[in-house]
Amino acid sequence: MAEASRILITGGGIAGLSLAIALRRRGYTPELAEQCPHWPAAGAGIALHANAVRALRTLGLDDAVSRAAAPLPHYGFYDQHGDRLCSTDLDDLWGQAGPCLGIARVRLQEILATAADPVPHRLGLAVTGLTHQRGGASVVFADGSAGDYDLVVGADGIHSTVRGAAVSQKAPSYAGAMSWRSIIAARPQSVDHLMVFTGQRRYFGLVPVGGGHTYGFAGLDGEPFHDPPAGRLDRLRQHFHGFGPLVTGYLAALTCDEQIHFGPVESIDLDRWHAGRVVLIGDAAHASPPHLGEGGAMAIEDATVLAELLRAADTIEDALARFQARRKPRVEYVQQQSTLAARAWAMPAAVRDTALRQRGDQILRQRYQPLIATP
Repeated sequence: MAEASRILITGGGIAGLSLAIALRRRGYTPELAEQCPHWPAAGAGIALHANAVRALRTLGLDDAVSRAAAPLPHYGFYDQHGDRLCSTDLDDLWGQAGPCLGIARVRLQEILATAADPVPHRLGLAVTGLTHQRGGASVVFADGSAGDYDLVVGADGIHSTVRGAAVSQKAPSYAGAMSWRSIIAARPQSVDHLMVFTGQRRYFGLVPVGGGHTYGFAGLDGEPFHDPPAGRLDRLRQHFHGFGPLVTGYLAALTCDEQIHFGPVESIDLDRWHAGRVVLIGDAAHASPPHLGEGGAMAIEDATVLAELLRAADTIEDALARFQARRKPRVEYVQQQSTLAARAWAMPAAVRDTALRQRGDQILRQRYQPLIATP
């Protein structure tokens, strides 16, 4: 067991909370600092593929998540009018790995935060400085306090402060699409599985989540642009006015601009995830386009594997080296396939839709097949 009496986790999202839970289950007593004054739940909903649910099982949370989620038995692609292009049986694809589930981000965050509550944590506390020290790292916080730690974990997202301060100055890259995400307190008829509607340079996804609610995500390929909050809902409706009744019905159920989260799709690709006694996990290390739906899964897997390796290794340095060696090939595969999927979704509609009709199920199964094995 690597000796680490003081571990700091920065970031209280999926990655950070999962790691706090995993470390505590392995006998460590980490601390967690989150810059927001409340637990963050970025976005609206999330589709958890079976490898994410399996990782949550190792944290003892799969039952709680299942109760708060909706099952996703199939993954269907449709043209913009709603005609089916292809469908994949997700239970058959993933087998014993587990079910696929749709859940609201806020509900997942509540489950993780409740499980992590015994871990000492401070909300509304940003990291403002970090320096490497012999055998550890020294951290300065926004309130003027400071601390020395045996290990610092940057789980603070794609715009990670820890990454810039201690591991890499590389900035995220624009991944070619702007994205809208929202959730409605209703379940349109026929939305009982993961659905993606593909149009010209744009797509719209519908995902059933717990409580009879529905998560909607949309993307428009092209150059980045600004979409201010005022009038955002009307503009979103205009972007997708030619889509079929499931999409337009979902958009009609939205009532105000504030329901819609908007931003660019970005990614980060690093050669190295750690330096000294500082390591990055989740989006801080390897954010990908969302087209494979694996960002949350990779974060939770990172957390479970890092905790496992710290427990098994003799030193922190050995654990971090093993962590990167074990996780990077899997994550790089997800990044590569996410990028390929993003490019495919952006192809001319006639070409893309023909390919999905002919080989969509085969393509999807091939993409997820390597992730069925345990990480």
